[in-house]
Amino acid sequence: MSSVIKKFFIASMFMWAAPVAILYGFNHNILPGSTHLSSYSMTLLSGFLAVISVNIVIACYICMAMKEPSDKHEPDPAFLASAKASLSQKPNEAEDSSQTRQKEE
Repeated sequence: MSSVIKKFFIASMFMWAAPVAILYGFNHNILPGSTHLSSYSMTLLSGFLAVISVNIVIACYICMAMKEPSDKHEPDPAFLASAKASLSQKPNEAEDSSQTRQKEE
């Protein structure tokens, strides 16, 4: 579980840092070639690249999640039992139980 949280934290930091770094680089003329652009073009290009960088980070996070082995995650047995019980319950019984809950309140 800690590896999942670690991956999420790293992806979250990159989702924050990459666009800020791109915008900072364009605004302070750190990136080569940005000095020849007009103010309007620089704003559009930096914003577009910042959005693209966030999408790349999201895609990488999804790829990491898809590569994780699915056999090491097992659902909670109590949750499975209650889910199976709710699926096997007839629709009329579900309405009756919700009405009794409302009456009890």
